[in-house]
Amino acid sequence: MSQIDEAALLQKILNNGLITPYFQPIYDLSNGEIYGHEALSRGPKNSALFSPDALFSLALKEEQLHRLELLCREKAISKFSKLNLKGRLFLNVSASLLGSPEHQSGMTLGILNDLGLDQKDIVIELSEQHPYDHNGLPRSSVEHYRKMGFQVAIDDLGVGYSGLQLWSELQPDIVKVDKHFIQGIDKDEIKREFVRSILTIAQRLNCILIAEGIENQQELDQLIEIGITLGQGYFLGRPTETPAFSTHPYLVKQAQRRSQFQHDHSETVQILCRPTPSLQQNSLLDEASLCFKKHPDLIAIPVLDQNNQPIGVIRRHQLHELFSTPYGRALYEHKPVTNLLSDDVLIVESNVSLASVSTMVTNQEADTLNNEIIVVREGKFLGTGHLKDLLKRITELKIQNATYSNPLTLLPGNVPIHREVSRRLETQDDFYVAYFDLNDFKPFNDFFGYSKGDAVIQLVGSLIKELVAPNNFIGHIGGDDFVVIFGDHDWQLQCQQILDAFAIKVREFYTQETLAEGGVWTKNRHGDTRFHPILSLAIGVVHPTHCRNHHQVAELAAQAKKQAKQTGGNHIHLQPRLIPEPKQTVGEL
Repeated sequence: MSQIDEAALLQKILNNGLITPYFQPIYDLSNGEIYGHEALSRGPKNSALFSPDALFSLALKEEQLHRLELLCREKAISKFSKLNLKGRLFLNVSASLLGSPEHQSGMTLGILNDLGLDQKDIVIELSEQHPYDHNGLPRSSVEHYRKMGFQVAIDDLGVGYSGLQLWSELQPDIVKVDKHFIQGIDKDEIKREFVRSILTIAQRLNCILIAEGIENQQELDQLIEIGITLGQGYFLGRPTETPAFSTHPYLVKQAQRRSQFQHDHSETVQILCRPTPSLQQNSLLDEASLCFKKHPDLIAIPVLDQNNQPIGVIRRHQLHELFSTPYGRALYEHKPVTNLLSDDVLIVESNVSLASVSTMVTNQEADTLNNEIIVVREGKFLGTGHLKDLLKRITELKIQNATYSNPLTLLPGNVPIHREVSRRLETQDDFYVAYFDLNDFKPFNDFFGYSKGDAVIQLVGSLIKELVAPNNFIGHIGGDDFVVIFGDHDWQLQCQQILDAFAIKVREFYTQETLAEGGVWTKNRHGDTRFHPILSLAIGVVHPTHCRNHHQVAELAAQAKKQAKQTGGNHIHLQPRLIPEPKQTVGEL
């Protein structure tokens, strides 16, 4: 199609509204729920202007960009309303449009009112896509949107003309990190450090961060490990004309696995509980004053009802302020403590995990956030904990978990694996231990290099995380050795699914020549040339019902793995239920 024909098609699109909105999901990475949708626009199908790059590039050249943007915005809002999509709607707006004559103040709000939509669910996504955008983004226009109740986002942080300067000046509600820094982040330490730094800035500025361009599971896992909570990209969902996105199954599965692990392993708030003086609801304020004098370090005193259940606290500074006023003590010292009761206090059952308590604390309103945590058992008062102790213990646990995790896959290492086996033995659970190991991995590493070898190990880890049900424990011993502790009776089906997927995926790491030969030729340490077939995965499985400790389980699992490897190919071997003979040196998982 000639340039004249394309220009004519553009005019036809603008005059007849021939724009089709597409929507790409933005997910909450912590639980798999939809956070919102970004609206993207397409021209007529099977035309030269169907793709957004061609469409918007021509509109820019023909000086019709702003007219096109306004049409796309109107179409996107109408379609979003018609489809009744979940979450927020992200609308792309070029920086220069806000100051242009075509930009009509109140147009977007008018469309929303007509459709019955709430402007709090609309995010104006500002981008510096075009050469003249850097002439200056009108701060007044941004504030105009914000005052009307819209949220403002900066798109493509890390590219463009002003990036961090724009962030500083506009103070947006949301920042989207450009896909350049997301792609390959699992293999690039510099990109990881960049994203960590941006996350730190965002947290200090109370700004929401979204990672764009997530294209594979490894990138997603790395972003979750860093602490990114929102993301979009082809791995999570491609733009589509008729979206039906709900929860994302992989994210939901990982959230369930984290929740199960925390439930099984995390310490409870009981560890924070300290004996604390308390008062009954009919106690007098003078008694509270005497209690504070007797305990100088006491910040708040729990107040209990007749059933020994906490109903609130008396805080030292509030009582001091009351008694410091003229005639304050004389007027109030003989009145019940309920006259000064504060009920904005966190009351938690003693068996609740520290992770859950942390979530409760962070969900509190900032102006009601207090230091004390009242601990109860079946509603009855036990004692109090403090916010600083909670934060200290959670930090210690995070450092411990990081220390015991494998750096390549971020999966739990030897120590957590041993603990999990020991825990299940102690509780007499019915479980299976599967030991995964690659056949002919060293020759593959020697032939293709360590970078490709690491990528294969990451593939195995990703497949296990994807295909193993969330209530099972996954660990990475090191190198190409993985362990799954199954509580499921269909463990064999899950293992077979991993083998089938691996047999297909691993072929992507070979060249056409090596695939045609069925493997690679390498020399051993004696100088002899040997042939090694395409990588396969051996799985040795044990059902350790009669084992007394994790050492015995480790010995059985090692024997099962050895049998699986001797069989060759992608194979599962279930070891007979035997107790290994005690040895002076016991193999470890």
